[in-house]
Amino acid sequence: MNTNSVTKSRMAALVLAALGIVYGDIGTSPLYAIKEVFSNALHPVPITQSNVLGILSLFFWSLIIVVTLKYVLFIMRANNKGEGGIVALMTLALQNTDMKGHWQKVIIALGLIGAGLFYGDGVITPAISVLSAVEGLEIISPAFKTYVIPITLVIIIGLFAFQRKGTASVGTFFGPIMVVWFAILILLGASSIYEHPAVLMAVNPYYGFDYLSTNGPLGFLSLGAVVLCLTGAEALYADMGHFGAKPIQFAWLGYVLPALLINYFGQGALLLSEPQAVANPFFLMAPAWALYPLVALSTIATIIASQAVISGAFSVTHQVIQLGFSPRLNIQHTSDEQVGQIYLPAVNWLLLLAIIALVLGFQTSTALAAAYGIAVTGTMLITNIIAAVVAIRIWQWSPWRAVLGALPFMVIDLAFFSANTVKIVDGGWFPLAFGFVIVVILMTWKRGREILENRLQSGALKLEPFLTSLVDGGVNRIPGLAIFMTSNPSCVPNSLLHSLKHYKSLHEQVIVLSVEVHDVPFVTQDERIELHQFSKDFAQVTLHYGFKDEPNIPLALERCHIPGLEINLMDTSFFLGRETLIPKMGSDMAYWRELLFIAMFRNSSSAMEFFKIPSNRVVELGSQVVL
Repeated sequence: MNTNSVTKSRMAALVLAALGIVYGDIGTSPLYAIKEVFSNALHPVPITQSNVLGILSLFFWSLIIVVTLKYVLFIMRANNKGEGGIVALMTLALQNTDMKGHWQKVIIALGLIGAGLFYGDGVITPAISVLSAVEGLEIISPAFKTYVIPITLVIIIGLFAFQRKGTASVGTFFGPIMVVWFAILILLGASSIYEHPAVLMAVNPYYGFDYLSTNGPLGFLSLGAVVLCLTGAEALYADMGHFGAKPIQFAWLGYVLPALLINYFGQGALLLSEPQAVANPFFLMAPAWALYPLVALSTIATIIASQAVISGAFSVTHQVIQLGFSPRLNIQHTSDEQVGQIYLPAVNWLLLLAIIALVLGFQTSTALAAAYGIAVTGTMLITNIIAAVVAIRIWQWSPWRAVLGALPFMVIDLAFFSANTVKIVDGGWFPLAFGFVIVVILMTWKRGREILENRLQSGALKLEPFLTSLVDGGVNRIPGLAIFMTSNPSCVPNSLLHSLKHYKSLHEQVIVLSVEVHDVPFVTQDERIELHQFSKDFAQVTLHYGFKDEPNIPLALERCHIPGLEINLMDTSFFLGRETLIPKMGSDMAYWRELLFIAMFRNSSSAMEFFKIPSNRVVELGSQVVL
């Protein structure tokens, strides 16, 4: 087999995998997007030929401009060594620049707000997707209406209960199922278009402009429902690191985009011939005999879409932990082969509780649609802003070129966002409130850690002169190797001082160890270890990781060769500091934030677990710190 055929085979496999993971969210939007434009409870659009053609034109050009031009062809260029997503974009904007002070804080704040909105979107996606699929049962028989909520909750609870087992065992089935799903979208849409081919005129942007200019406020407000066809667009960018840009682009241009457009136009054709089909145009395109299998396939597709969002939430949480914006959480690996497949119990159950509350509180996908959209458009708008900063500071574009290039996309995103703000009182407040809570947690943790480090280092001794004094003698030495961990490699670790105070002795070999996480996804093994040796028995080691790397100190130390120092983990003691925090009124942070930080600090995963240090080799030395 030649290299070219191997490359094509590899590309085909990546395209198939991308179909299963990346496009679940945007691929299930036909279940509810058209329906919500014409039958939502707030401002439904009357079903007339001009309105249907206008809405279809807006759908068509939204998918072309926002997804194809903006994300697939432009935003994907703004990747952090192949990694995409709002957090990776934020770190890229702050990378290799002299940006300090106010502007740096603005970029960080925007990135964290985008991450918070991503979580808000992640809560709504499983709820509205699964609900909209199960609601297909009502088309079969109104008697099923009372079973929609219980069935939805059973599916969602089962999905989240399965997370601890990982997705590796079912991941290989996601791609083929989504291939079938998009094929069904094409078949349903094409058959309906065949009956009413006039809908294809909506490709002309004139119909979209005419609809907006003719309908005035209603046209503008309907953009809040039109944007539902774009939900999941951020996943194209966020999942870049898993598949690369080309497989995602090929899958979108070659299969997903045509399938979505054909299905949306098919639903429009159905509404023109049967306006009463507005109750659920997606399912009513299908013949009666196909409804049961279509509901089953739709449910499976929405589970896949939900899985992608849940996995994304795990991934983003891992990134913000590594970057120091979140307390350490229990991270479990669900695959021996794929490092990126992780499970965070705390995040999993928090999402589940929020989704159950959403389903019980909103009851229908139509009600949930009022909450959907604002988080998506907010994230898209922030992505635009930070991408413009990247173009200026990293790609060296002129400010005018960057602003003019981003301006059309920003105007469109701002229009969608503004149209969604009117839905805040009807449910849009939920993703905003959920995202706000997440942002407060992230920023409180970051600020609290800064204050704690300042308190710990306020009276700290400089490392080099202290080690020089130890080398000169005067301290009793005992056999073995001691590793003292510290977040500030230039100062003496508190654990070392407490060890001397309690034991009146020091090990014969000492390593002062610190871990640094950089604003790149991965750090190569050659760049992992930085060594500075003070003497034959004193060394300073800094381990470098990227924000997607998995810190494993024992594994790194096995590859660390220090002249005169033998690292045998069975004869090594790790000394960690364990602080007890005491709040203080009138401190550098609001008192309620101090209490929040202390609660997170107490419940965070220990450094021992996070850095994979054997528990029987760890000594923790405590101290009290007043914030």
